[in-house]
Amino acid sequence: MPPLQRVARKIKRLQHRHHREIDTRLGALGTTLSQWDALRHVAEHPDSSTHDLAVRTFMTDQSFGALAIRLADLGLVERLPGPGRAVRHRITAAGKQVLDRAAAVVDGVVAESFAPLDEDEVAQLDHLLTKLLGPERTG
Repeated sequence: MPPLQRVARKIKRLQHRHHREIDTRLGALGTTLSQWDALRHVAEHPDSSTHDLAVRTFMTDQSFGALAIRLADLGLVERLPGPGRAVRHRITAAGKQVLDRAAAVVDGVVAESFAPLDEDEVAQLDHLLTKLLGPERTG
């Protein structure tokens, strides 16, 4: 396997490890990685449409819409009418509590994962990944 493919595969493996461990630990809180990510984006981008949030969470509009309905049924987000057929989303107080508890879990998993690196190595990794990703686009 060429070196660049090997590097790319290691990045994917690390991401997969993070996802598995985060999902396992969030299960103890009664939530999931997908729910945490959705709550995070709703909190960071209040009044965003289903489509905008689907793009941010790497989901289809239909998948995010179904997840948002579940979160609304749990009282974690509000779904409000927007212009035309758009639906806007806001996090509730209960959703903020779940988000805060889940964020602590995610922070713990990531801290454990990057513990072998010192501050300079983390900064270098951040710089390199930012360089590879280029400007962030949301649609």
